[in-house]
Amino acid sequence: MNASLAPQTVRRPLILAAVMLASFMIAIEATIVSTAMPQIAGQLGQLQYYAWVFSSFLLAQTATTVVFGKLADLYGRRSVLLVGIGIFLLGSILCGFAWSMPALIAFRLIQGLGAGAIQPVSITVIGDLYAAHERGKVQGWLASVWGVSSVIGPLAGGLIIQHVSWAWIFWINVPIGLAAAAGFFLFLRETVTTHERSVDVVGAGLFTVAIASLMVALTEAGASDGRFAVLAAAVCLVAAALFVVQERRARDPMVAFALWTRRAIATTNAATLFSGMAVIGLTTFLPMYVQAVMGRSPLEAGFMLTAMVLGWPIAATLGARNFGRFGLRRILVFGAALLPVGAVPFVLLSPSTSPLVAGLGSLIMGFGMGFLSTAAIVLIQDSVGWTERGAATASNLFARNLGSTLGAAVLGTVLNASLARDHSGSLQQVQELLHGQGAIVGAAASRASLAHGLHLTFWGVLIIALLAVLLSVFVPRVTFGTRPPK
Repeated sequence: MNASLAPQTVRRPLILAAVMLASFMIAIEATIVSTAMPQIAGQLGQLQYYAWVFSSFLLAQTATTVVFGKLADLYGRRSVLLVGIGIFLLGSILCGFAWSMPALIAFRLIQGLGAGAIQPVSITVIGDLYAAHERGKVQGWLASVWGVSSVIGPLAGGLIIQHVSWAWIFWINVPIGLAAAAGFFLFLRETVTTHERSVDVVGAGLFTVAIASLMVALTEAGASDGRFAVLAAAVCLVAAALFVVQERRARDPMVAFALWTRRAIATTNAATLFSGMAVIGLTTFLPMYVQAVMGRSPLEAGFMLTAMVLGWPIAATLGARNFGRFGLRRILVFGAALLPVGAVPFVLLSPSTSPLVAGLGSLIMGFGMGFLSTAAIVLIQDSVGWTERGAATASNLFARNLGSTLGAAVLGTVLNASLARDHSGSLQQVQELLHGQGAIVGAAASRASLAHGLHLTFWGVLIIALLAVLLSVFVPRVTFGTRPPK
């Protein structure tokens, strides 16, 4: 089946408002949780699974984005959007009631499933509703939603943690999601016609198993009994091999490997993947350092992240306006080069350092991601023909999401390994420190232990950022505005 919107009944401004609400819900969730997580981890315990709270969401979103996009073609945009919002809100409500870190991870996985439906199908609806010459203005409005949420999210997270229960970090999604669902239900009208197309559910399942088992292997790598880590690594290798076989034989594969063999796409996506790893390391672990090591409030930690997400859209706009002047490759490499420059202040942080230093590093990395991500998308789109443009664009989004998933897991492993080796403060004391109990016996040792572990983690961010620069150098030159013909 194929879904098409009925022009005579479409109320575009109202549907656009629903899309913006749904996008705002996803966007604010990405930043508000980062600010709140140190406090949540301190209360729930099991600090070794800290990074899983982020990785589980990203893993589910990455694995299901392509699947839900195809389901929207088969069964209609409205149905998939309503199901996605329902799943996301269910996960949000359950997150607020989480009684342990594993429970929170499971409920975040549910949230990620919903996000995997909402984000791509919302973008598809915009493509259905607006002609090509109108989409630039509409995309600007959607970008403003992400910009506003990037400012509100960290600050709201800090205020909620200070004055209300952390559960409201998740429950705040409910009224927003219900309003968006009402807009889609009441105003989005479409006609679904027959169109044969397959959905690569098997590929999505194998991908999920491969990445999840890799995350388990990384988490358990420092355990005294390493057999479980070895078993998880073996499962990862088998699932990854089966995933490659499945993608090569699937009619509509989740990942089109034929595209990834082209130099422009392979190198650009590789640089994008490593940039995603670096940035998730910042958003995941900087709030922990600011609150637990520097002794600052959640609100101040939120300001540090706001600097990054403010720089991102500004640089994206500047880059887009100068593609013709400087070229796509130069802007992409320049953006990649800003990532390690922005990461340097984090390896220089100490408990007595001004938070402004962290804010400056965040701002520079935000500028880097803005230049890199915008140039990467356009470069990939201009390197393929019209019939491959959708799959090529999806490959870049997939690379960024996969990088974020792996980055949280890998850098979380660095932190866990450091805390396990350093016996100056017990893991329980570190958790109490995150919970704000700074006067406990051994708090100084715990703070020093956590500071050392996060210092190594920030070194990991710097190394990953340097790899992103190295890979960007191999991106070939693609002339802006010379797309292969339709």
